[in-house]
Amino acid sequence: MPTERTALLTPEGVRLGRTASGRADAIDQCGQALLDVGAVSAEYLPAMHEREESVSTFIGEGVAIPHGTDASRQYVKQTSLVVLQFPDGVDWGSGNVAKLCVGIAAHGSEQVGILSSLAMILMDPAKAAELREAPDAETVIRLLQSIDEEN
Repeated sequence: MPTERTALLTPEGVRLGRTASGRADAIDQCGQALLDVGAVSAEYLPAMHEREESVSTFIGEGVAIPHGTDASRQYVKQTSLVVLQFPDGVDWGSGNVAKLCVGIAAHGSEQVGILSSLAMILMDPAKAAELREAPDAETVIRLLQSIDEEN
């Protein structure tokens, strides 16, 4: 990994075995995790809900990618990912159930690269399943390492 910048995903940003009362709670937890790792200021969190209201962040394979609006990028301190695992699933609406949420905080066009890299990983059903069922932070980081290397 490059040494001139911070890794996109750190063990502190991986939270496994979570529960959520619904989509809004899961988004709140992702936002809090981004805040906890120093990726965003508190103003970013409401924008994650604004994004969800305009377009669902559920992307298939049991994965949602909560992130803020374009306007909220001003509240991003550093580009980062957080990964929250919800083994029992979270109703994401329209019959979709998310078992994994990848919270994203990114400046400008960095988000496009991150989403593209994540999509490539999730196109492999075996990797997607391993990610949803990861037993520890090290497994999550290993599976998502290519995102860090490509962005």
